[in-house]
Amino acid sequence: MKLHSALPVLTLLLVAGSALAQPVYRNVDKTGKVTFSDQPPSANAPAAPARDAGGGSTGVGGAALPFELRQVVQRYPVTIYTGDECGPCNAGRSLLITRGVPFDERSVKTDADVAALERLSSQKSVPMLKIGSHQISGFSDAEWSQYLDAAGYPKSTQLPPGYRNGPAQPLVALQPAAAASPAAAAPSAPAPAADVPPPSGPTPSNPAGIKF
Repeated sequence: MKLHSALPVLTLLLVAGSALAQPVYRNVDKTGKVTFSDQPPSANAPAAPARDAGGGSTGVGGAALPFELRQVVQRYPVTIYTGDECGPCNAGRSLLITRGVPFDERSVKTDADVAALERLSSQKSVPMLKIGSHQISGFSDAEWSQYLDAAGYPKSTQLPPGYRNGPAQPLVALQPAAAASPAAAAPSAPAPAADVPPPSGPTPSNPAGIKF
């Protein structure tokens, strides 16, 4: 009697087990919305756009940075200020690219750019490197490398394939001549970068105790 009464229960368990064993597919539509279904995604379904899990730090083409490098970039963003026909500017840019340091580039070409650079750094010459809130005037391979080391940037590139820094932008944004009002046309200094907490004294990666 007990054996016969257990057969329906066993049958139900086997049916439930087979249902649970069915695969579940994760579908992502073209807007990035995620749904789950027992139906596989269509082979013709458009690929979802690439997204950075950290909410930023993507280069041209949407290639996301590795987590550790993204953390360094958020703490100590790098900006290089350059000019035309400037050998030291080219050398500084090459150092950053070779080392795999993500950076923004600001070109100093017009009188307004020069005035803005002077307000920003109290000097008119380029190149200038900014790491966090620290500014380095002129190019020195040893000095730039020392500060990049102290900030935590890797010595060799860890950028993902396809990552590219954005093109250089003018230090002072150009205003349309017809739409610009006298107040809007006046160049203004770029907003200073937010202060970042300095490293707490000498560390194995920063034996000189460099502060930013």
